Amino acid sequence: MSEEQLKAFLMSVKSDAALQQKLTAAADAEAVIAIAKEAGFTVSIEELKRAEAEVSEEELETNAGAGRSSITQVCCIEF
Repeated sequence: MSEEQLKAFLMSVKSDAALQQKLTAAADAEAVIAIAKEAGFTVSIEELKRAEAEVSEEELETNAGAGRSSITQVCCIEF
């Protein structure tokens, strides 16, 4: 588990519509971890929570009403 794995996963999500759809349907952090693992990435719940915490209020408002989960909002962050 590393921050690099999380960054790589998020970059992959940005360019993969199928991953984006799976994440949108994810019910909780455990589901997100499973999706990441299935895609070949090892991330932890703690890393996801840290990434979500870094999403600014402005970014959340920009995506509000777009039907996106918190993690898909995180995926829109540029690293």
